[in-house]
Amino acid sequence: MHDREATARAGEGREPERAEGEPVRVTDRRRISLDESGATRDAGAADAPNLKPSYVEELEARARAAEQKAQDVQARFEQVRADLRRETDETRQRLNRAADERLQRERASFISTLLPVLDNLQRALEAAQQGGASDALLEGLRGTVSGFESALAGVGAEPVASVGTPFDPEIHEAVDTTDVEPERDGEVTAEYGRGYKMGTQLLRPARVQVGRAK
Repeated sequence: MHDREATARAGEGREPERAEGEPVRVTDRRRISLDESGATRDAGAADAPNLKPSYVEELEARARAAEQKAQDVQARFEQVRADLRRETDETRQRLNRAADERLQRERASFISTLLPVLDNLQRALEAAQQGGASDALLEGLRGTVSGFESALAGVGAEPVASVGTPFDPEIHEAVDTTDVEPERDGEVTAEYGRGYKMGTQLLRPARVQVGRAK
């Protein structure tokens, strides 16, 4: 009887014999846990100590701070550039409007100076149609020419000197020549069309006759 009890106790500590061909069952008794995504991970790995040196962590933190600062500076730069572009466009538009308004005022002023010239021409035409005296017609024409010259001078246009001056191909256009004394060779002797300039800009050359020595 004692032998049977001893045999039974001895069998409690052994795994039951498996039949031939039966797979071996293995039970993993390690603790497991779930990470935030729900995946299974080893609890021992989660509890592993951080082996990264503190100065490395500090450098990484500085790098992240510098990167964030660079992003902030870039964003500010883009904003400033956009503001500058907008202000430049607005300034250009204001300057264009101011230039257009100035041009319109100058045109209006020039036309206003020509109106008296037109009045003189109309009066001269009326006098000619009514059979007026030649003196009245001449006076009207003189007034027209004088008014027109005053209008040109008002905008900065002045006549080119011609008769009695040496021929200058930069401001004179030779139409023909005439025989003159040797001392007057190359001198402008007559003017067929008055030339005008505005400052250093030639509006049109004077059409002239040039003297040539015999």
